[in-house]
Amino acid sequence: MHIAFAASECVPFSKTGGLADVVGALPRALAALGHQVSVYVPRYRQTKLTDPQTVVRSITIPFDDKYRFCSVVAADTNTPAGIKFYFVDYPQYFDREALYGTPVGDYPDNAERFAMFSRAVLEASKVLGVPQVFHCHDWQSALVPVMLRTLYAEDPAFREVATVFTIHNMGYQGLFSPDTLPLLMLPWDLLTMSKMEFFGQVNFLKGALAYSDYVTTVSKKYSQEIQTTEYGFGLEGVLRNRAATVTGILNGVDYDEWSPQTDKFIAAKYSSQDLSGKAKCKQDLLQAFGIKNADTKLPVIGIVSRFVAQKGFDLIAQIMDRLAQEEMIVVVLGSGDKLYEEMFQRINKLFPNKIVAKVAFDNAIAHKIEAGADMFLMPSRYEPCGLNQIYSLKYGTIPIVRATGGLDDTIDPWDARTGKGTGFKFTDYTGEALLATIKQALLAYRDPSSWQTLMRNGMARDFSWGASAREYGKIYDRARQARASAGAVAAAELKKEPVLG
Repeated sequence: MHIAFAASECVPFSKTGGLADVVGALPRALAALGHQVSVYVPRYRQTKLTDPQTVVRSITIPFDDKYRFCSVVAADTNTPAGIKFYFVDYPQYFDREALYGTPVGDYPDNAERFAMFSRAVLEASKVLGVPQVFHCHDWQSALVPVMLRTLYAEDPAFREVATVFTIHNMGYQGLFSPDTLPLLMLPWDLLTMSKMEFFGQVNFLKGALAYSDYVTTVSKKYSQEIQTTEYGFGLEGVLRNRAATVTGILNGVDYDEWSPQTDKFIAAKYSSQDLSGKAKCKQDLLQAFGIKNADTKLPVIGIVSRFVAQKGFDLIAQIMDRLAQEEMIVVVLGSGDKLYEEMFQRINKLFPNKIVAKVAFDNAIAHKIEAGADMFLMPSRYEPCGLNQIYSLKYGTIPIVRATGGLDDTIDPWDARTGKGTGFKFTDYTGEALLATIKQALLAYRDPSSWQTLMRNGMARDFSWGASAREYGKIYDRARQARASAGAVAAAELKKEPVLG
């Protein structure tokens, strides 16, 4: 089967979060199963291509004010057989400092930027190969299924092409003014409650939910949560109406990059059979954070995250002063809301060798935290899948998580009596529940023998992409069947004789 991915980011070419990891890794797993995969992403300033080859010289994209012309280039990278990477090239839109916006806010022309991208994907595919399924990711590519069923509804090239849309985070939907529709040459009748209208605005994500053949999200628990008022961000009713075609498939991880047996960033390699290297990684981590004369017997809690309330930093703020009284060390890597950046700066001045934060994103330091910490903290308000808790399992770094979304799906609570479980979980979204769970983990750490059992339990878990890719293959088949059925119904309607009055 030929599947075309459309997404706004993809490792190793561009990245702001876990979406890029998925779009970079899933095609490889699908290709290993025998599928052909084309991956379309924008060509950003940060997209480094040493010898790009232009494969579509010019694509005309109509806007209400004027035509714009983009091209498509192919990646020069050595990719596995069955995968091709294509980049929509339009410097006026994509040659910018960041992918989506500045610290002040989103780029004001994001609707035009990603509408161009979506239409370019459809036009390029007619030259480079029309797929059997378009697999689109998040609101930036949401107009692909919308355009397919509106502007391109009569195009025979796409008549049998199915669409699968994956929600990576319901909190980001692509909301724009109604005036966006005519600017993008989209029909006004999309501005209805059953299509793209959302409290007076145009909602790109809602359009994809209305027009895609199947909708997936990145964990089973999250697929259930987004159909509730608490997690649906106003679209829970749309998803409940489509419940039969909504499913959750857990993200996999790339163990070629995230494994203590091969990790190029860590001080010593180790495995579940020989854990001795983890102590060296812990010492190296403390040195990397400038923690002097640290007692390496103290447990180290690691955090790698964006500093936003969604990730539970409001809970951490509630308990930080009390947490600092515990016998442990906290190392933090990330950036985001100024409120939380200043919180860590304040607490670090009070406890300079106990709670230390690096306000940045540094891939090497992220690996050092996974390998050198004893525990990994993810108290998210909601978490569609989460990858760091899965990385942590492989490194024998025990996750402390809130039971939501993919965190709940991937972590089993530790039971010292039976020796089963892989981490620690709490349910109530309160600082008290978080602090109690951290204390439970710190207490368990005092028993080295059972703690090593807990570490090995996690290291034995396998969240590689193979199983998830097979599940996606099943969804592609269902989407194609649904599209074939819809096409048959449409053909039958066309054949009906007009009724004469």
